[in-house]
Amino acid sequence: MKKIRKAVIPAAGYGTRFLPATKAQPKEMLPIVDKPIIQYVVEDAVSAGIEDIVIVTGWLKRSIEDHFDYPYELEKRLEEAGKHEEIEQIRSIANMANFFYVRQKGPVGNATPILNAREIIGDEPFLVLWGDDFIDASPSRASQLIEAYNSYGGAAMLGSIRTSRPEDYKRYAYATGVEIQSGILEIESIIEKPGMNGVATNYACVSGTVYGPEIFPAIEEATKRIQNSNTPREVIYVDAVNILLEQGKKCYAKEIKGGKYHDCGNKLEYLKTVVEFGLKHEDISEGFSSFLKNMKL
Repeated sequence: MKKIRKAVIPAAGYGTRFLPATKAQPKEMLPIVDKPIIQYVVEDAVSAGIEDIVIVTGWLKRSIEDHFDYPYELEKRLEEAGKHEEIEQIRSIANMANFFYVRQKGPVGNATPILNAREIIGDEPFLVLWGDDFIDASPSRASQLIEAYNSYGGAAMLGSIRTSRPEDYKRYAYATGVEIQSGILEIESIIEKPGMNGVATNYACVSGTVYGPEIFPAIEEATKRIQNSNTPREVIYVDAVNILLEQGKKCYAKEIKGGKYHDCGNKLEYLKTVVEFGLKHEDISEGFSSFLKNMKL
């Protein structure tokens, strides 16, 4: 089995739920205290040995590229001010991995950016992490997914959490199947935002996947079917996974353990994440905690 060395991070969405804040900046660059959301995602990938990161971008996403680049002018100013610790901090961001950028093109939907990375990924398994959510876990989410993929193989290993909250059935895809080991579900079907219509599962496929290269022709087939249907819609990764299952390929859902899911594409969950990380931040935790305790609503 080939080593997983590459990750794809789709980051081309418009972030309309965060307007007007995202009118002139990517939602992936919204800060969690002093670090943008997408940096947490990249750090997660790197923690699992990922070397090459393909970020699929679009209009108004240049600041993502700038963030993971060497800012010569900023370094010069920091050097003149004697801020050597800050210099090392910003240099380490650029050194985390080899970064590649692809502009998204093709039909609307979250399967398209995965397909756009095909030429860079080639014929090997790879990791996909969304640019606006992450799971803060130990071991890291990416490490758990890659370890599970190395153990079970298959065409897809989908990162999951267990949740039965009614609102989540309207927000996430849910996998059904047979639990072959604690936290490992062999998928029989996966349904996007099923609602509470008798879906007997609590495996919500929310964050991160390891795919084999067979996902690419499955996305192409899903795109063709949707475009030729009487009800055109977005092409989503769920469509491609169901095609893999239809072809008899093994797909799994892996429950990410020892962590918490942060859906930063949702305003309320984003604010909760900022508060949680602020309370853990070594520079401000004491003062922030005191502020919250004494705050009058």
